[in-house]
Amino acid sequence: MDNELILFDRIEVIKLMINKYGADNFYLSFSGGKDSTVLHYLLDMAIPNNNIPRVYSDTGIEFDMIKDFVNELKETDSRIVIVKPTAPLGKVFKNYGYPFKSKAHSEYVWRYQNRGMRTHLERYLNPPKNRIRFSCPNCLKYQFTNDFNLKVSSQCCNALKKSVFAEYQKANDKPYVLTGERIAEGGARSQHKDCLVVDRNGNLKKFKPLNKVNNEWMEWFIDTYKIKLCKLYYPPYNFERTGCVGCPYNIHLAKELETLYTLLPKEYKKAKALWKPVYDEYIRIKYRLIKYPNEERQLSLFEEKERN
Repeated sequence: MDNELILFDRIEVIKLMINKYGADNFYLSFSGGKDSTVLHYLLDMAIPNNNIPRVYSDTGIEFDMIKDFVNELKETDSRIVIVKPTAPLGKVFKNYGYPFKSKAHSEYVWRYQNRGMRTHLERYLNPPKNRIRFSCPNCLKYQFTNDFNLKVSSQCCNALKKSVFAEYQKANDKPYVLTGERIAEGGARSQHKDCLVVDRNGNLKKFKPLNKVNNEWMEWFIDTYKIKLCKLYYPPYNFERTGCVGCPYNIHLAKELETLYTLLPKEYKKAKALWKPVYDEYIRIKYRLIKYPNEERQLSLFEEKERN
């Protein structure tokens, strides 16, 4: 299917679902990143003059350029809504623990640390052959022993985003959420093939219109319709994805930290202050990080330009 046909298909799917469930019942979970920005504009193409809120959670650990981008949109678009979490991040770490590797892995470690070994955890550690892809890496199995003392959980995402959006939904009677999640992002999202997420009773919870589109289509749409993204997606930064600064879940963490250290030193310091216990453990076991960026003073690209 060519790009124009895919666009037509996505527009028709959005029209169908919004008209079926009512525009007043939806809000868009807006991160300021590439996918949610594309969906922001795609919604307007499908449903002109819609009043669907674009809700952004200012977690306090977002990139400054993302916050600037969202605030700039808000100046001309009243549908941009900014909410903030009430739970201090330090308290979340103290009570629950730090993110490590992935949300799924963090949840497994949390269950072990709080409830002990269970059958489903044993399957994660020693899966059948057809589930090896989703098993615990051998280098992280030590975390399911008493020798591992770092508290781990996936609760930071819940405290900073999911619970905040849930409160917004309840307060504003918005039962359905639109998200820019895509299979092509990989990880757990690659397992969710449908654009609709329903509860046990078959009631709609989440609608993911971009779920099936690939990266090539995204780039075509952005280029063809001149979609303005956050500056982080352009040179010299060239981010492919954004999120919390220096998030330990990022499989390209080493590359991101090098970029932060060179181009965004303020963000680098923030990331290191936030996630140092996790980074130190990554480095100790040589997983995702071998070392911190060279912390001797270097000329940034901007300083080089000034010098030349």
